[in-house]
Amino acid sequence: MKSKFSEIKLEDENYPFLLKESPNPPFSFNLLGSMPDENKIRIAVVGTRRATGAGKFLAREISEKLAEAGIVVVSGLAMGIDTAAHEGALFGGGETIAVLGCGIDIVYPAQNRGLAEKIINGNGAVISEYGPGVSPFPNQFLERNRIVAGLSAATIVIEAPRNSGALVTARLAAEAGREVFVFPGPRNNSNYEGSHKLIRDGARLVSSFADIMEDLGFDNSELKLKKTKSVKDKNQLLIVQAIRDAGEPLDIDKICSATKLEPQTINQNAALLVIEGIINESGGKYNI
Repeated sequence: MKSKFSEIKLEDENYPFLLKESPNPPFSFNLLGSMPDENKIRIAVVGTRRATGAGKFLAREISEKLAEAGIVVVSGLAMGIDTAAHEGALFGGGETIAVLGCGIDIVYPAQNRGLAEKIINGNGAVISEYGPGVSPFPNQFLERNRIVAGLSAATIVIEAPRNSGALVTARLAAEAGREVFVFPGPRNNSNYEGSHKLIRDGARLVSSFADIMEDLGFDNSELKLKKTKSVKDKNQLLIVQAIRDAGEPLDIDKICSATKLEPQTINQNAALLVIEGIINESGGKYNI
């Protein structure tokens, strides 16, 4: 990458607070792009490079939902789960931080050069404690993991084999007093051997985005309020406002009365809002 990088030192005011509070923060790191607002929650999404299609799909889905909730996704720009996590965050319109295990001017693997540029252009950050020209070596990726964990209030593990570097990230997160969430998998799938060990050792087993938000103490209505702010369609805004003002589930007739929209228009837009997870439908009535 040809972008100009800056250096952030431990004593600088803009050094990330959580990273500074972690057991072994780097004395400095190099930055491409811009670090997201310090007030935004940061959560790491990590896992194996040799991820299954299902694992990558889950990583994208969870990261997209995190981004939609205003949460910054942190990962390591490796193939597999890391790549899916960054992609999901960008697709969700959010910010993401990629931590390199090599020089700030090197993208490893090279296939992710385009992804790195998208992160930088999307108000995210690519960072490394290594200066220009430092080639990638295995021990540096393990050292990189402490920064991924240190930046994050929690770490989500998706598909971690027995010797996965994601296990190191999870252990470091736990040692720093941060939450560790793990998605389980089939007992005969080697990609989950490390994941299941983490659960036995005390990590939180989760099966959905809602589980993670609940364990972190997020109120579901607050998350939906954040999502409704992203609704731009005029008719959808009218529907959401009518349901919120009513303070109770509404059927099509009551929404029609409140919004003056045609029933067909309400049906079409309400279906889209349900798919986006902004409203719910039960027994022919809609609620937030």
